[in-house]
Amino acid sequence: MIYNTAYKIKVDNATDEKRLLYNIEEGAFVTTASGVWTVYNNEWRKIYPQAGESTGLGWARYEDTEYTSSNKFNLTDGVEYTIPNNSGVTVKSYPSINFYNPTTKKILSTTQNDVYVMTVIFKCSVSNAEQGHLDLHLEGGNGTPYDRIRAERNFTKGNDVDHDFHQVFQFYSDSSVITYGLDWKVTSTGSDGKIWDIIYFIQKTQSYA
Repeated sequence: MIYNTAYKIKVDNATDEKRLLYNIEEGAFVTTASGVWTVYNNEWRKIYPQAGESTGLGWARYEDTEYTSSNKFNLTDGVEYTIPNNSGVTVKSYPSINFYNPTTKKILSTTQNDVYVMTVIFKCSVSNAEQGHLDLHLEGGNGTPYDRIRAERNFTKGNDVDHDFHQVFQFYSDSSVITYGLDWKVTSTGSDGKIWDIIYFIQKTQSYA
């Protein structure tokens, strides 16, 4: 008996732009500059590489340089603010990563169903620690209840005493995030407050494309 020990398949080689013009055929394979693609469940899926700059996976750190210990951002009791971050210092795993726009203060995504882990860091204080606390929530664009991603900070050390805020959040991007972006809202409730030394660390952990 003779066994065939080698099977060869000719894979089409195209640009990423041309791949998007192909008819969707289940099981099709195409290689482009960004990787190897196949059609699964009527959608293009990248099967190689699963890491590196071409996947869009990676991380970025955005540090605000405007509001520091010598120039704190004031929060009036009961007023909601968008957390400021001018991205004065930025460090990225890859130069092409763009997860945040410091002009609009929006968190960005370009692909639906991508998954992100985000760390929010800042220092904070309130003038009345007995009554005051900070409410923090994520705000989305058009109907998706991203405001359920939230946190609180109480002040146990006393009035006008510095406290640290450091919390990790996880979320996915839907079509409204791609269109409108996301932003962080903060409210000092029960007392005037201050925040400063603000840092965002954003990591894309899963790319749907």
